[in-house]
Amino acid sequence: MQNKKTWKATFQAFWYILPLFIIIGVFNIYPIIKSFAMAFYDDFNIFSGEIGGYGLTNFETLVSDEEFAEALMNTFVYVLFVTPISIILALAVAILLNNIKRLKPIFQSIYFLPFVTSTVAISIVWRWLYHSEYGLINYVLSLFGIDTINWLTNPDWAMPAAIIMAIWKSLGFNILLFLVGLNNIGKTYYDAAKIDGANAWQRFVNVTVPLLGPTIFLVSIISIINNFKVFDEIYALFNGQPGPSNSTITVVYYLYKKFYTEFDYGVASASGIVLFLIIFVITIVQIWFNKRFVHYR
Repeated sequence: MQNKKTWKATFQAFWYILPLFIIIGVFNIYPIIKSFAMAFYDDFNIFSGEIGGYGLTNFETLVSDEEFAEALMNTFVYVLFVTPISIILALAVAILLNNIKRLKPIFQSIYFLPFVTSTVAISIVWRWLYHSEYGLINYVLSLFGIDTINWLTNPDWAMPAAIIMAIWKSLGFNILLFLVGLNNIGKTYYDAAKIDGANAWQRFVNVTVPLLGPTIFLVSIISIINNFKVFDEIYALFNGQPGPSNSTITVVYYLYKKFYTEFDYGVASASGIVLFLIIFVITIVQIWFNKRFVHYR
């Protein structure tokens, strides 16, 4: 191996990674640029490639479209419920798993299975669980005297049904990240806190949470981005529909509907840009919050 870098070695390395650059350019970078440009097309014909003009007509359509406003509201509701609840539950389960001495790998595998399982397979199981007559959830509720809930056909319960399934599905990955973070916290911190007389709750608040801050930030930013892009769970759970009376339509489902069903490519691209800007702004706020309040060892 030569320690001295030469133009020949650099050029040779470039040829090695050129196929990867081509794949990324064709399947990632070009579609992003093309979709951004399509958002400003007027009267665009995707088959002939003819463009009627350029402007902000597609964005004006989004502003006046009540369905997009409903999709935006549903997406925010989905994110606001799924993200914090899944993080809190994952942290609690990770702490319990971290204290288990026996059969720890088995429990970790059980909790991680939903993450690696197909969304379609999970949705089929949950459709059975939500069944109004034969579902296990309604059976358990009936034991407490609660009337049958039409989870998948009642617009008032469709979004809670999707949220519950999403929380369960996302637990495995979050638990795994939290376990890695907990294992990186030295035992000496807890020993010192015990010597100072701190109880279990005080050790959790003053030791675990601060030292787990970077991991919590990582989990939260990944969860928010993934939850804003929710589509598979809605599509599979409600059999290709955005819930009863569009009650669970999200921004990505709205984009899918405009692009693949109504062939309104400009509006679909514009909705994608709006979603990108929302995620971008929230990510910037999270990064600012992380730099200000999260301390790295």
